[in-house]
Amino acid sequence: MSDANLSGRAAIAGIGQTEFSKESGRTELQLACESVLAAVRDAGLEPGDVDGLVTFTMDTSEEMEVARNLGMREVRFFSRVSYGGGASAATIAHAAMAVAAGMADVVVSYRAFNERSGNRFGNMSGRVGVLPLWLSWYAPYGLMTPAAWVALYARPYMERYGVTNADFGRIAVVDRSHAATNPDAWFYERPITLEDHQSSRWIVEPVLRLLDCCQESDGGVAIVVTSAERARDLPQPPAIVTAAAQGATFDGETMTSYYKDDLDGLPEMGVVGRTLWEQSALTPADVSTAFLYDHFTPFVLMQLEELGFCARGEAKDWATIERLSIGGELPINTSGGLLGEAYIHGMNGITEVVRQIRGTAVNQVADVEHALVTAGTGVPTSGLILSKL
Repeated sequence: MSDANLSGRAAIAGIGQTEFSKESGRTELQLACESVLAAVRDAGLEPGDVDGLVTFTMDTSEEMEVARNLGMREVRFFSRVSYGGGASAATIAHAAMAVAAGMADVVVSYRAFNERSGNRFGNMSGRVGVLPLWLSWYAPYGLMTPAAWVALYARPYMERYGVTNADFGRIAVVDRSHAATNPDAWFYERPITLEDHQSSRWIVEPVLRLLDCCQESDGGVAIVVTSAERARDLPQPPAIVTAAAQGATFDGETMTSYYKDDLDGLPEMGVVGRTLWEQSALTPADVSTAFLYDHFTPFVLMQLEELGFCARGEAKDWATIERLSIGGELPINTSGGLLGEAYIHGMNGITEVVRQIRGTAVNQVADVEHALVTAGTGVPTSGLILSKL
């Protein structure tokens, strides 16, 4: 392993979040500050120790406003990552690189929004005055929402491999089962059956039902990254950044990569997966649990294939409820996922994986050594492997 490899040089030392709701009753800046302060305190640090901040290009809370409100005296590094949910794991990658390169000592990655009570991503009304170039080809034909974009992409996958909506439904059942035992989840104590899934109304027939679609949530999440050496001396068991990657491919667009040669996979996630395995010298068999970005259920099956847990076209049979649940071979989304816990652009997936590494998760997987987390799919994306010290 070369000295240039990021593996093992940085660690997550603190995590923080607000409550997850449908009506936060406060500004996005306040949500950001609350979550950042919680993460810093979880790490046993003070705001003045923080000298780096990373967030999403889509976040409304400016780094300097967060710093000023929390009393961060000197910020030496700040960065933003594009592509919506595809940025989540990349914010940790940027923070880890800054720490490893000596650009900063303590970096906080954060994301906060009122996505349900404020600007709802799935509602395009009021946003059609100036369309991005890529959307101008689709909006005139009614293709206006993430659900519609994903459904059109997933339909060839279904046709090629004989996948049905019921196959997607198993992901929703697993996530809601895990959410039902997580008091922080919106759908706490509300599991579903496959029959419930199949009786939910169509959003885009025959691909997506209501229970295939993630939530709209208000909330904030923050994560503290520092050197692995320093993290060892802080109160919480560190989650070592064993691998971090971003991925994009030729002829890709944001959510509408319809011009690729094949629409039966997520090649961006393939790039991420290959990079993660190369950096870490691990294989899918070494992963104890995974948080797979589940904004829409079809892309969870595709991720399993791109990441090498099963071969192309095999996820519909491989991804059984038993295999993906607590006690199974690969428990996924143990907090309930974006479908069951909350949709905070995937940042709550990272905090759940950290809890699994610490051994403090509500739905704890036994003997976790390495855990995988992915970011938004259908866009340039990212991923992480976190490990126990």
